[in-house]
Amino acid sequence: MHIRSLEIVGFKSFPDRTQMSLVPGLSAVVGPNGCGKSNIVDAVRWVMGEQSPKILRGRVMDDVLFNGSQNRPASALAEVTLILTREDDPESGLGPAETSVTRRLYRNGDSEYLVNRIPCRLKDVVRFFTDQGMGTRAYGVIEQGRIGWLVDARPEERRSLIDEAAGITGYKQQKKETERRLH
Repeated sequence: MHIRSLEIVGFKSFPDRTQMSLVPGLSAVVGPNGCGKSNIVDAVRWVMGEQSPKILRGRVMDDVLFNGSQNRPASALAEVTLILTREDDPESGLGPAETSVTRRLYRNGDSEYLVNRIPCRLKDVVRFFTDQGMGTRAYGVIEQGRIGWLVDARPEERRSLIDEAAGITGYKQQKKETERRLH
């Protein structure tokens, strides 16, 4: 699977609906300091189920909502939609497919997760991405500051990154959950 497009509205520095199309291969976001490059990475992490405001460069989750400016009111809603596509795979018998994943956060604290516009749980979104080998800390979402971390990481930290990229993190989580239920 690859990311076909990203749509952001009311998230951090994106008060207006903004859509970015990404073509297969290498895509890069380039721009001057302060233009929102890191907020794009945060939006991808957030829609994939990131729960730590600290990782999203905030103190509380409400920090992802556009807070307003002199000329614009604060946003009541932050919404990010990620559209993923899968190419035709004749070996598995799976044809091409497109999946949309949306996360919303309202200023009153309510939140929603949707897969293909159908409401679901955070757990379902996280499982979907781990099954695809695309967890929030996977190799596909490494921002500039994390390159040094990757080089300096302990072997077990690198292992977790490789497990996530290989798509086995979900199975490990299921195993832990099952063992917890058995005890």
